[in-house]
Amino acid sequence: MNPFFNHACGTSDHWSRRTLLKTAGLSGLGWLTPLADSLAIQSEKNRTRPRSVILLWMQGGISQLDTFDPHPDTEVAYGARTIKTALPGIQLGESLVQTAELLPEMTLVRSMVSLEGDHERAMYQAKTGYRINPSVLHASLGSIICHELPDSQLDIPTHVSILPSQWPARGGYLGAQWDAFKIGDPTQAIPDVSSRVDDERTKQRLADLNVVEGAFAQGRAANLGSERTLHRDLMAKARRMMSSDQLAAFDVKQAPAAERDAYGDTPFGRGCLAAVRLIESGVRCVEVTLNGWDTHANNAEGQQTQAAILDTAMAALIRDLKNRDLLDETIVVCGSEFGRTPKQNPLEGRDHWPHGFSIALAGGGFRKGYVHGSTSPSMEKTEPADKVMVADIHATIQHALGIDPEYEYMTPANRPIAFSEGRVRRELLADA
Repeated sequence: MNPFFNHACGTSDHWSRRTLLKTAGLSGLGWLTPLADSLAIQSEKNRTRPRSVILLWMQGGISQLDTFDPHPDTEVAYGARTIKTALPGIQLGESLVQTAELLPEMTLVRSMVSLEGDHERAMYQAKTGYRINPSVLHASLGSIICHELPDSQLDIPTHVSILPSQWPARGGYLGAQWDAFKIGDPTQAIPDVSSRVDDERTKQRLADLNVVEGAFAQGRAANLGSERTLHRDLMAKARRMMSSDQLAAFDVKQAPAAERDAYGDTPFGRGCLAAVRLIESGVRCVEVTLNGWDTHANNAEGQQTQAAILDTAMAALIRDLKNRDLLDETIVVCGSEFGRTPKQNPLEGRDHWPHGFSIALAGGGFRKGYVHGSTSPSMEKTEPADKVMVADIHATIQHALGIDPEYEYMTPANRPIAFSEGRVRRELLADA
């Protein structure tokens, strides 16, 4: 295990340059200590925000052949048209017009492989990096990130899911407190953050609750009282959130009209705008879901419709992060649980295909203008060139964030589980 990574074991270890210099023994040289402190302080000032992740989940299975990995003029294309991109020789599906212009900012992996072809099982693997196991509920990528990169200054949740599906990100063995905080369309009010009664009555209710909690804890051992349930801590956090100015980050209506229009007038577009605002406020992980990709019938029309929504919102998100000087500090991930079959069914649809699909990444230390792997234009199931497993993406993202993917967390059942069982794909990273 590398000691210079963050890991979880009750608390996280954070190595600053100042700590590193002192650990290396340089602090013993008196004349270097002021210099070391000066460099460390300047570095901390320059690093204004910690790393964060935005996960754009294409629920249902985005078709790689109609978006990120088209094979024009082949049998598997079924007439689907493509467009050129800003990367010479690379084409995308015709609906990804703005994404094609931004491809030099992105890493495109065309050789993803999953071990699952069922929606629920594949989404579980996509979000946790592990296959379903009845004996343990694994932690999602976002939960691990938030657990390992805490922020005591944040009043709002560090893990947020916008427009979640029936399978939202879960804290798993880390605990329910690391579940994603779920909201719908950001134009709607956030539920349960405003008191339903006036201030005086609210204060009286809290006072009454304190009496009840005190009576419950009296005469009980500390580990059997209110501290065991963390009820008081959760109540205090909820109260801070209800009165926090940071809640404004959720309200996209406060953004200028031109900024909102750039993302498209869709719930997903507004979710992407909210994601940028939340990341700017210090939130560690935001998941935004775009449903409607499960095109078992009329694949061409369904994929083009959803791809147009994705294209507008994702392009605006990447540009916005770059304009706010946040792109280098944020990893953007766009993918789904699997892809779609090369062969269409009798309903002109494409079915589930975990044997070779695509994922797009940007920012946060990933290579720019890089396309990795390829799939065959054949109708048959063939292993993609230089395949990347779902768990590898988890390990690589964790590594980029300074989290040790090999660290074994001891679960409440006294079972050690590594944050990821994948391998770090260094060729996807800018410092490869």
